[in-house]
Amino acid sequence: MSVVPAEVLPGGALAADETSGRAPAALGPRARLWPSLCAVYRAQLSRARVARIPLLFVATFQSIGIMILMRGVVDGGAEAQAVVAGSSVLVVAFVALNLLAQYFGQLRASGGLDHYATLPVPPAAVVLGAAGAYASFTVPGTVVTAVTGCLLFGLPMTHLWILVAVIPLAGAALAGLGAALGLLAPRPELATLLGQLGMSAALLLGVLPADRMPEVVRFARDLLPSTYGVEAFARTFGEAPAWGFVLGDLAVCAVVGVVSLAVATWAYRRAAVR
Repeated sequence: MSVVPAEVLPGGALAADETSGRAPAALGPRARLWPSLCAVYRAQLSRARVARIPLLFVATFQSIGIMILMRGVVDGGAEAQAVVAGSSVLVVAFVALNLLAQYFGQLRASGGLDHYATLPVPPAAVVLGAAGAYASFTVPGTVVTAVTGCLLFGLPMTHLWILVAVIPLAGAALAGLGAALGLLAPRPELATLLGQLGMSAALLLGVLPADRMPEVVRFARDLLPSTYGVEAFARTFGEAPAWGFVLGDLAVCAVVGVVSLAVATWAYRRAAVR
């Protein structure tokens, strides 16, 4: 029978010396923002593809139905342009604001934020990836609504390419607002309520012509981020669009998008540490 000296056992002095002299294992490189964002975006897009497509149809049919109803009140001109532009951006508000507020509210209530907190991804990647995935679902519905509205009111489709800028910029502003509402709401029911109220505001203040609104309501309309996407789109229906004003409206959407997404990222950090 062989006897093993005590100092070479796992708790012995020799083993302790060897362990203390061993270099610590190197940690893996920190995850960068862009690869992490792309990974979260693909995961959210795959997850929401089945669950959110029926709701996208609802958003599109809702906007088209509103235009059909307004067709009996509005004949053409600037009012028709406002109705078509507002109904198109309403699809973005329904998905990017309403559904994203509900998603983050439920994620916070169910403890889903703990899962993301364990992943080696920056908080901004989680917020931006989810916001981008939800905003991406608005593209087909917004295009279908815009084309249907142009045919319904006899508007030109020459500058429909402006949707390439309107959808992502208005979507970023509304998605950031929706994510912030969902993360800051103390209960998922309140997040759902705030998302519904935000979409209702986009409906009432964005679709109805501004000339028929009281002064107080116009002021509230100017505070809504989607208003500037609506204005930018509506201005392109004229024979000679004022591109300077169009770019100004899009710039406002971009600034609001950056600010709202930054607030949503802060709200995510705040909710994840609780």
